Amino acid sequence: MAATAEKKVEVFDTEEDLAVSLAKYTADLSDKFGKERGSFTVVVSIDSIEWSKWHVFWVDERVVPKDHDDSNYKLAFDLFLSQGAADDYETCLKHLVNSGVIAKSEASGFPKFDLQLLGMGPDGHVASLFPGHPLCKESKKWVTHILDSPKPPPERITFTFPVINSSANIALVVCGGGKADVVQRALGNSGKNEEPLPCQLVSPEGELKWFLDKSAASKL
Repeated sequence: MAATAEKKVEVFDTEEDLAVSLAKYTADLSDKFGKERGSFTVVVSIDSIEWSKWHVFWVDERVVPKDHDDSNYKLAFDLFLSQGAADDYETCLKHLVNSGVIAKSEASGFPKFDLQLLGMGPDGHVASLFPGHPLCKESKKWVTHILDSPKPPPERITFTFPVINSSANIALVVCGGGKADVVQRALGNSGKNEEPLPCQLVSPEGELKWFLDKSAASKL
């Protein structure tokens, strides 16, 4: 497992304020790695994103048909929006690492994403790594499957902690009073003699930054 990461905690008055700060944080890292390496690799926790609440706009567009080669919409659709998920995550991931699209950690040999945007469940789980589950101790695989998730559906696939913790940066985003007890246990003084929660096992090679709204941080 990675060495203890540099950890920062930021608390925001509202979810909207948090979202603005998170967007700027992501954009700054995108600019940084884009200039350094020519690409930006990011992992998102899809189940924590309420896509129905998103409204996405282009900052500018060319006055051409949407299917024109100069259209920003066409570029985004062809290269991102139209693409399906990989059929085999681990094979695809290894190909991208071997081709240099995704960096490899010199310390661990696992993929090193520039940024992972993680959510946290009310039980302290991250990705599909749940409290007390043996997969929290998986140390060799990049991607693994779970057949008995305590949160439905029971069958899932997930990155392992070695992949999560090889990241250059991780943003752990938590909102809502229903998660305040777990945030207190993870960041406060409670639960020191208990088995660490999955969220407490997040320790990237670079920076770990917690983004909390006031409700989630209310018991700190």
